[in-house]
Amino acid sequence: MKIASAVQTAAEVKIAADVKRGSAMGSSAGRAFIGSFTSAGGRGITAAAVDRDSGALTVLAATDAVPDPSFLAVGSAPGSGATVLYAVSETPGGGAAALVVDDGPPRLIGEVRPVGGDSPTHLALAAGHLVTANYGSGSVSALPLGPDGALGPAASVLLHEGSGPDAGRQASPHAHQVLADPSGRWVLSVDLGTDSVRVCALDERTGALRLHAETALRPGTGPRHLAFHPSGGHLYVLNELEPTITVCRWGAADGLLDPVGEVAVLPDGADAGGGARTYPSELAVSHDGRFLWTANRGHDSISVLTLDETAEKPALAAAVGCGGRWPRDLTLDPTGQWLYVANEHSGDVSWFAVDAETGIPAHVGSIEAPAASCVVFA
Repeated sequence: MKIASAVQTAAEVKIAADVKRGSAMGSSAGRAFIGSFTSAGGRGITAAAVDRDSGALTVLAATDAVPDPSFLAVGSAPGSGATVLYAVSETPGGGAAALVVDDGPPRLIGEVRPVGGDSPTHLALAAGHLVTANYGSGSVSALPLGPDGALGPAASVLLHEGSGPDAGRQASPHAHQVLADPSGRWVLSVDLGTDSVRVCALDERTGALRLHAETALRPGTGPRHLAFHPSGGHLYVLNELEPTITVCRWGAADGLLDPVGEVAVLPDGADAGGGARTYPSELAVSHDGRFLWTANRGHDSISVLTLDETAEKPALAAAVGCGGRWPRDLTLDPTGQWLYVANEHSGDVSWFAVDAETGIPAHVGSIEAPAASCVVFA
């Protein structure tokens, strides 16, 4: 694996200057981490200070020790409770890594581990393991965590089966996201290639993944990611091949989900221009359960949907510009006041102030982040 060069580039000189500014931000500062595609000119993993009062990001340090770290997750070392950053390496061979985060650049703990699958696109922490969704091979892997948070060799790899009607995108399984449910009993995997969501049990002792149930969604929708309602009783599946959300009821007791409806994330007639398609990428739900947002690549927008007390009837309220081009990820900060968008093609991360009454985000600022793919918070 490639290790960051000790030679200071012009970009690194700029980062060093930004560190000085970041150190004066005061007690309101938090920490964010930005993933990006090194193969497309990205820095790899960038650490940034977050001003909770203004939403502003200030770059602190970066490392390219993990190739193409397209998605990140923050966790704790089982032995010490220290904060650990986890990354997938979205490469043909497929890898995952654990990194120390402190005042300097994130540093590898141990080695970048093979996941036993190709092109992992997402990861989640569950039952003492790191679980990855391997898009290229259509599989899900579980790697145990050591006391210091380091990753062990893959304990299990669960292969998906099936296909969908879109011959170009659904000829085989493509696991795109993994997520632990709020109860901590189940791991859900979203498969774009098979138009389905799988529910798995994960053995904390052995790391064995066992398929518990699979729910079929409408053929050709290409489910990409999901998010839970704060109540834990509903979840929303964002579809990539059609700009829609599938609403599902969730039962943690039996580990089953039940699709109950579908809603468009763009107004009628909206398109990306020039006949191009729109590919939704990510969704987030407000902490109070009143709003839902999606990022829409091609249309280059953020959709705002309101949620009623049933949580089953999202209503499209608005669509605003994403602050750049090709929004690959969007995430709400821990306070719920700011929405952050990683714009892959324009190479920036933009932040938006969320109107507490309407949920409509207003663009506030951006920082340069070449080939940006995700943003997470510590």
